[in-house]
Amino acid sequence: MSSDTRFIDFKSDKQPTWCPGCGDFGTMNGMMKALANTGNDPDNTFVVAGIGCSGKIGTYMHSYALHGVHGRALPVGTGVKIANPELEVMVAGGDGDGYSIGAGHFVHAVRRNVDMTYIVMDNRIYGLTKGQFSPTSREDFETSTSPDGTNQQPINPLALALASGGTFIAQSFSSDSQRHAEIVQEAIEHDGFGFVNVYSPCVTFNDVDTYDYFRDTIVDVGDEDFEHDRTDYDAAKELILDRNKEYQGVIYQNESSVGYEKREGVEAPMTEIPEGAPEDAMDLVREFY
Repeated sequence: MSSDTRFIDFKSDKQPTWCPGCGDFGTMNGMMKALANTGNDPDNTFVVAGIGCSGKIGTYMHSYALHGVHGRALPVGTGVKIANPELEVMVAGGDGDGYSIGAGHFVHAVRRNVDMTYIVMDNRIYGLTKGQFSPTSREDFETSTSPDGTNQQPINPLALALASGGTFIAQSFSSDSQRHAEIVQEAIEHDGFGFVNVYSPCVTFNDVDTYDYFRDTIVDVGDEDFEHDRTDYDAAKELILDRNKEYQGVIYQNESSVGYEKREGVEAPMTEIPEGAPEDAMDLVREFY
């Protein structure tokens, strides 16, 4: 089966309700292409999403999916992967979902290094609730809730991931479709927690971090004329702490990484009902097996 056919397999029959031009369209397409290119199919793929515009992605993709509560997508994804390590688990969220209420879960998911992929659609604003500033919004960003700017330093997601022990840290741009799909594919193929922060412009509420802005400023660390060793921790730290540029590509990768499940010897789906489980819980489990 060709990669084009496989890509179509991941598209659901539900029509997206994102604003025309939303960066999440490109982000999702890249996810589906990467899943197809890595030989996955809907029957072995589980997509977990949080709250926000990005939370709808599980509805628009044809796979197993769960739309969780705000900031809790990562622990759900962790549970799914540990319960069935044979599944390809992809967690999707936004900058508000992942770096605000979900920040604590993000840190622990990174350090555990469970073999799953985390895609964050970073539009630097709260889009679903009509344009409030988010954890990654600029300090001078003016919105309805910050008319004089946020007066807060934005979170640096890549720095947070590196400090938490991240083994695969990358950034992509939703409009650069081929490059975005390549980066997500590498995250899927990585043995451990693959983290990709995606520049995903909000065309309705953010008129600063636009497509034109990213096209004009992004530097791709994978370009032939850009010297960067992704396995060099100190080199990665230097790029990540450089807030004067927008970088795209795999910033850091620990090539000796081993996913949590392998380290713990979790090799097969947990189809056995644990001893001591409450009877009503056992009945619920039986319904799904």
